[in-house]
Amino acid sequence: MTNKALALLLIATFGVAMPACKKTEGCTDPAATNYDPSADKDCCCEYAPTPTPSNTVNVNANITNNTTWTSSKKYVLYGFVEVEAGVTLTIEPGTIITGDKDTKGTLIVNRGAVIMAEGTSTDPIVFTSNQPAGQRAPGDWGGLILCGKAPVNLPGGVGIVEGGVEAPFGGSDAADNSGKLRYVRIEFSGIPFQPNQEINGLTLAGVGSGTTIDHIQVSYNGDDSYEFFGGTVNVKNLVALASWDDDFDMDNGFSGKCQFLVSLRNPDLADQSGSNGLEHDNDGQGTTATPYTTPVLSNVSIFGPQATPGTVINTNFKRSGHLRRNTHTRVYNSVFAGFPTGLLVDGSSCETNADAGELKVTRCAYAAMGSLLAVASGSTWDIQTWFDNGGNMSYADNAALGVADPFNLTSPSFVLNGGSPLAAGASFGEADLSDPFFEQVSYKGAFGSDNWTSGWCNWDPQSTPY
Repeated sequence: MTNKALALLLIATFGVAMPACKKTEGCTDPAATNYDPSADKDCCCEYAPTPTPSNTVNVNANITNNTTWTSSKKYVLYGFVEVEAGVTLTIEPGTIITGDKDTKGTLIVNRGAVIMAEGTSTDPIVFTSNQPAGQRAPGDWGGLILCGKAPVNLPGGVGIVEGGVEAPFGGSDAADNSGKLRYVRIEFSGIPFQPNQEINGLTLAGVGSGTTIDHIQVSYNGDDSYEFFGGTVNVKNLVALASWDDDFDMDNGFSGKCQFLVSLRNPDLADQSGSNGLEHDNDGQGTTATPYTTPVLSNVSIFGPQATPGTVINTNFKRSGHLRRNTHTRVYNSVFAGFPTGLLVDGSSCETNADAGELKVTRCAYAAMGSLLAVASGSTWDIQTWFDNGGNMSYADNAALGVADPFNLTSPSFVLNGGSPLAAGASFGEADLSDPFFEQVSYKGAFGSDNWTSGWCNWDPQSTPY
């Protein structure tokens, strides 16, 4: 072949092939709005906004007329959503309500408003995070707040809900009715705006005894699972799972009756303020303001973070019960297990109340505490004698309680084994317990042989697709 012929052959070959190496830029994704079928180098794809599903309702304004939320739709709360006075919000069984993470969606039932949220044991109502399964966390949204007109011990008889909400609560109607909450779950809520200014899982502020609250589960909340600011509401069958701060916080003159309460803690999750099972105050300063904080609790089970002595726990865990600041709490027929400290009676006012029979812990069982009893620094009060005179018992380890599997975070069983010392010994002879509200059972703690959490509680909400 001559040199000229070889050159022509090379030109013919590479003259055609070389332009193919220069790729055309464009979007190669058929799902994009600017898809270019002729492009062979992916660049700059653009996509249409994801449409809101047709069965999703965005709730971003106050509720000013009687409204029903149905189970055929999902509701998303944006920011503070208030049910205004004179208005009833009805929520059907099986309805799912989520709180927007960016705006910290929160539902507030104002004084004079009513919420009728009645789920069933097979079809509970769920308030939860709007994040996907596996990506949820405590504090994803605000929580559920009920404000009533029942007495509180704050100046002027009226308070303002903490956590930036600024909704008033309290009044003179002890029998005030804010509606019904039954078979309701509240998950991944709780916003700590700043110290002592938080939204809890379920906030009950000045809520009256005309309100019905039973079968509620608060799980993985960023502050207290339940906080009662005054009021007279009576509650039954409450579950607190893996909250950050306290399980059942009661103050500002709360005087309701409580039966069948249970809590279980995650050993990794505790708040820097100190996490307790019960935390009760008369008010923030421990004054003699009335009405006194005088809740009556029976059949409570508080299971802390320490299943065994070797369990590594967050150092912010403190006590299964912290009674302080002039509270007049009465606790009967209950069980406390697995905390660094069992019971702290904190301050001279509480010691005086205890000696006068106005603060009581009676016929209760304590197990596997780092230290059983504590008093304020410098106090010489004989808490051990007072504890013993109340007919209370203590056990070295949790197994001695004879509870089936109470420390299993994703599938606990709180029912009693055969031969459990908790199966007998409860009593309802005190005047505090004479009200028909209290179901007179033989066992101590929140459970006998009946697992009342079955069917409606969710012990692994992180994995649940909503």
